Amino acid sequence: MEPHLRLVTGSIDRVFTGRQPWQIVAITTTTVLGSIWLCQVLFQEESLYRRAKKKVFKLARLIPAVRRRVDAEIEKINDGFIKDISQTGNYYTELPHDSMGQAEILKKVDEYLDLGHYRWKEGFISGAVYYYNPELIKLVTEVYGKASYTNPLHPDVFPGVCKMEAEVVRMTATLFHGGPAACGTMTTGGTESIMMACKAYRDYSNDQRGITKPNMVLPVTAHTGFDKAAKYLGIYTKVVPVNGDTTEVDIAAMERAINRNTVMLVGSAPNFPYGTMDDIEAIAALGRKYNIPVHVDACLGGFLIVFMKRAGYPVRPFDFSIPGVTSISADTHKYGFTPKGSSVILYSEKMYRHYQYTVTTEWPGGVYGSPTVNGSRAGGIIAATWATMMNFGLDGYVEATKRIIDTTRYIEKELRAIKNIFIFGTPATSVIGIGSRDFDIFLLGGELSNLGWNLNSLQFPSGIHICVTYMHTEAGVADKFIQDVRSKVALIMKNPTKPVEGKMAIYGVAQSVPDRELIGDFTKCFIDSMYYTPVDQKAAK
Repeated sequence: MEPHLRLVTGSIDRVFTGRQPWQIVAITTTTVLGSIWLCQVLFQEESLYRRAKKKVFKLARLIPAVRRRVDAEIEKINDGFIKDISQTGNYYTELPHDSMGQAEILKKVDEYLDLGHYRWKEGFISGAVYYYNPELIKLVTEVYGKASYTNPLHPDVFPGVCKMEAEVVRMTATLFHGGPAACGTMTTGGTESIMMACKAYRDYSNDQRGITKPNMVLPVTAHTGFDKAAKYLGIYTKVVPVNGDTTEVDIAAMERAINRNTVMLVGSAPNFPYGTMDDIEAIAALGRKYNIPVHVDACLGGFLIVFMKRAGYPVRPFDFSIPGVTSISADTHKYGFTPKGSSVILYSEKMYRHYQYTVTTEWPGGVYGSPTVNGSRAGGIIAATWATMMNFGLDGYVEATKRIIDTTRYIEKELRAIKNIFIFGTPATSVIGIGSRDFDIFLLGGELSNLGWNLNSLQFPSGIHICVTYMHTEAGVADKFIQDVRSKVALIMKNPTKPVEGKMAIYGVAQSVPDRELIGDFTKCFIDSMYYTPVDQKAAK
């Protein structure tokens, strides 16, 4: 017998010699269960450190003094959100007894839409509204009205709106160099497009490879929609770092994160925080090497990046022209300038799209199949998206892209010339991330907010960004932004250690709080405030 086997059998003899049968069963059972528990602890996807950290904070909250302090902070934050949102006038909390006339309804709608103080039509906000033209609004309003009652869930009743969706998908696939087999569906937005790709790859990998504990490997800068999809679908996210200088995903780290349960790899073109683009060719090469589907998230800038070459701007390969790219998400309701609630998810071949579908064959109501999350879908949005794309045409989109990228490059160049701030990486499309090594960048965010600008705040590390839209291309808007940044940086540098105050201070504090569950509680309070009515306040008391 081999020495190591003699050692094992000798140990077993010593443990069981002289034991009663019930004791042997108890020892064996305890040992097996303990081994199973240890394997579960050691081989979970989440790290021991991360799990231990969560457990410590969870236990700390059970201490009465800590619990009272946490509850007090949450209540304070919640009261602040409610105070802000409750300043919007009277609320309807019950149906009116009598029908409200059309003129009064339209007047009320105008009143509601005038709430808020940001001058978004003048380009004072980052992203959010990407194009504003009364003539286009008039067109899509009329088109939506014509198709407002339609529902592609009933293709036999509304074949025309289904045809429009098919054409939107095909036109988009062509823009992204999809071949004859390329396909997809429309969705209600980027998050649903991302979720559909995750669902497709989870089910594909389970069916074809027997994977029951799926994970996806993605950059830390990938859109949080992937995290949301993972929570919905039971997929573990293996987040990998980005290069500190380029803010592009670390390809070596991505490869190290891949294992036998990896069902998809993710790259951004571009990412939301900094507007930089991951090396999609390198990610696709990993996909080919390990036979793993690769998803390119082009939700933010997809309808810019596909036109940039035609607009005179070189761009690295990012689409179906790269072997190994199997899906792409792109939002039509951003730089496609369509009404909100419109996006497209594309696949390189129908095999993957089939795993996106949900089909039920045993329901007493009949055989049921739907392509996306929703069963019934708004045909009006599909029709309005189709109409917008037809109205712009290829030349219209190229012209709009040129104006937006021209403006972005101009703003980037001027900001790089301002001392005491820096630009994260090299923006690929329309987003410019701004940071500082000399002062808290949220000081600049607060100062610009006081001037009416609404920018996006970033964390880990601290930053702010501007997402350039068509409104920023109007005369004087970009120059005003640059001048405001320049003047406020000069002002801040007179006292660069000044603490951040007001709303912007929350962002700085939030990323320094180690208990991320607490920040999650604050966020839930904010979401709750969006559903505030006076009835809710009375109920809470």
